[in-house]
This record gives sequence, structure tokens and C-alpha cells, in this order.
Amino acid sequence: MDKSFTSVHSSPDAEIHDIPMNILIRPFPSSVDNDKVESLINTLKNAETENLVPPVDILWIKGRNGGNYYYSFGGCHRYAAHQKLKKSTIKAKIIESTVTDLKSYLGNSIPDLK
Repeated sequence: MDKSFTSVHSSPDAEIHDIPMNILIRPFPSSVDNDKVESLINTLKNAETENLVPPVDILWIKGRNGGNYYYSFGGCHRYAAHQKLKKSTIKAKIIESTVTDLKSYLGNSIPDLK
């Protein structure tokens, strides 16, 4: 996969992982353009083009008792396309983060991360 994709959080050289969809925490409801989701679905269904879909960024936060929490705030269309295709994983760049980082997204609405 081309690792030159850029993002707000991760470097272009960040390693890309296949992350299980069922561990992602998406705290905000998505508002998606169905045409864009369908276009992504068509791209993902084609073995020759599926690698053109950039990975999503995931904030990885370690809980105080060792729990792992994986937050995804962007990539709504990519996430929706993967869901509709019933894919079990999604390509992602993992950004090691802190509760302070998470607070910039959620304010004082941060859950108790154990």
C-alpha cells in the first residue's frame, strides 16, 4: 500500500494496520453522502483499486488499568462503506494518544477509561 497518504494526526510514514471494525469507538453520529459511500464501495470491491482508499486515523488510548481504547473521529464515508460491505477490518494508522488528546474531542464527556 502507498504510505504517502497524509492525515491530520499521523505521519505519511506511519505503519498501516488492519484493525477489527468491532473495536472502534465512534462517539459521534455520522452524516454521510450516500453517493460518496457507494463510490467507495465500488472502489473497495475491486481488487485493483481497493488500495486507493486511504486508511483512517485511530487514536489509541491506554486505560489506567491497561485497557485499550480505539477512537475514530474521521473517515465517516470509509467506515460506512466498510460497514455496508460487512468487512471485518479497516485499514488504519494508529496514533498513540492520551486522555488529554481525547479531551480535545470530547471535552468533559470523556468516559471512565479503565
